Amino acid sequence: MLEIQKKHVVEMARTAQQWGLCKHKAGNSSVRDKDTGLILVTPTTIDKMHLTARDIVVMDVEANVIESEASLHPTSECLMHIEIYKARPDIFAISHTHSLYATSFAVLNKPIPAVVYECAILNLKDGVIPVAPYGRPGTPALSNSVIEPIKRADAILMEKHGAIGVDKDPYEAVLKSAYLEEMAQIYYHALVINGGKEPESFMPDELQRWEYPSQIKFAR
Repeated sequence: MLEIQKKHVVEMARTAQQWGLCKHKAGNSSVRDKDTGLILVTPTTIDKMHLTARDIVVMDVEANVIESEASLHPTSECLMHIEIYKARPDIFAISHTHSLYATSFAVLNKPIPAVVYECAILNLKDGVIPVAPYGRPGTPALSNSVIEPIKRADAILMEKHGAIGVDKDPYEAVLKSAYLEEMAQIYYHALVINGGKEPESFMPDELQRWEYPSQIKFAR
């Protein structure tokens, strides 16, 4: 069932670990099939580098397991993935990571402002990477906590937990998680260099003005 989508989930999980966004069994990834609406998610307590397509669990939006070839349980945070897909019908991939700098700001419940223009790719409607309030992992409290923040950005922090990147494309979802971590690192170093004083940041309307330069012409 949905073998190509399963491979996408495996690649997402492996890439997140290879890029240092997750370690060992931390984090989880998912893809939503455009035709059926089914959700394909990583299983719980499996090292991402050992994942195979057979390990990926297929679920519906009511949290029913439709298929688990390897008889594995889906990640305990699958409810969170389901609620994000319900809140964002425009996205089809979710990358949940525990990257160091992003999680450090999540521990402090501190949003990350748009201090570099590259933040524009994260679709920050309020000009910041928001923080979802704390919810215990595996509970409806966690899945409900991310609903409003994920409507405001394609990358968010989770208080005392980690981070999330979303996109239409599986690779781009992981890439947004990577950009989030880079923004967190830049923000941290800017604070240190500036003696703890907040650096200037971009307003939301400025971030939304970016467009590909019209002056570039292609020869016919």
